[in-house]
Amino acid sequence: MSQVIVALSGGVDSAVAALLLKRSGWQVRAMFMKNWEQDDTPTYCAAAADLKAAQQVADKIDIELLTVNFATEYWDYVFTYFLDQYRAGYTPNPDILCNSEIKFKAFLDHAISLGASTIATGHYAKIHHDATDAHLMLAQDSLKDQTYFLYRLNQHQLQHSNFPLANLTKSEVRHIANNAGLPNANRPDSTGLCFIGERPFRQFLAQYLPAQPGPIKCHTTEQILGQHQGLIHYTIGQRRGLGIGGMQGYQHTPWFVVTKDLPTNTLYVVPGHDHPLLWTTTLTADTCSWINSAQPQPTITYQARIRHRQPLQNCMLDPLGHNTYRIRFQHPQWAKAPGQSVVLYQNNQCLGGCTIRS
Repeated sequence: MSQVIVALSGGVDSAVAALLLKRSGWQVRAMFMKNWEQDDTPTYCAAAADLKAAQQVADKIDIELLTVNFATEYWDYVFTYFLDQYRAGYTPNPDILCNSEIKFKAFLDHAISLGASTIATGHYAKIHHDATDAHLMLAQDSLKDQTYFLYRLNQHQLQHSNFPLANLTKSEVRHIANNAGLPNANRPDSTGLCFIGERPFRQFLAQYLPAQPGPIKCHTTEQILGQHQGLIHYTIGQRRGLGIGGMQGYQHTPWFVVTKDLPTNTLYVVPGHDHPLLWTTTLTADTCSWINSAQPQPTITYQARIRHRQPLQNCMLDPLGHNTYRIRFQHPQWAKAPGQSVVLYQNNQCLGGCTIRS
């Protein structure tokens, strides 16, 4: 009987993944990962509630729950990169590195060392195997599809992974959990940072990157409109939290971040969601990662998204060398954010992606 170790987080998705695997005849064990302990104290543990929920699920399903600590790996390979990108003026997405470096690397290696042939998670994505390769495919539930966060996975990682929720919608997952009497069936989904959780983000980031306030200027006139609280706290397309509403001539027009100038510590904004400077048909991206051996070709039309849940957009790629591409979209794209990812698709298959730079 094949052994699988499920990454049990305390949430309903991983709980149902474990339940379905046990029902289908796998030898199932579970593992809870603790990957953040920077603000733990002798009387407080940030992951305690999640661990308690995971243990309750394991007891209900009658599977063994193991625990492991990857806090060092998370700090070295995810969080330091996260901070470095913010220092450089980018808006990083830690969930992507969290998957490729922790869930499908540190966790996978540890599970294999314990005798498992496969790991499983509660991700909404599909894996299709052919004679030679594993292919990452869109999930059945387009609203929950998480391939955007999984594009950096490689063949070894996909060959040893299982996504039991591939053909389920979120409502079906909740239904299965309730019918099975799982104790976390109606537990809210986590929306915080990967493994760090939900917390006031500006205050959290300020513990590691001191804020440097500076001017907010209108991009077209250079007029000073207000003061920002540190460029690290803003991303392209951001509207909320600028504190510059009601400017003369724009009393009923919202302002949006359009660019950040690090040398002058200036945050530039433009009035209106549809301002031309917020739209573009091209972007440049590097640090590309392709799941299968075939590289994207400049003569083929692909689909891409520049943010999670965005509808797929037709595009073409121009190689620029050094693992860098110019991506040309058929239709203008709104608020490309340097540091985020552009992820490429073809025929419902995720091919990989790159980090947006400009």
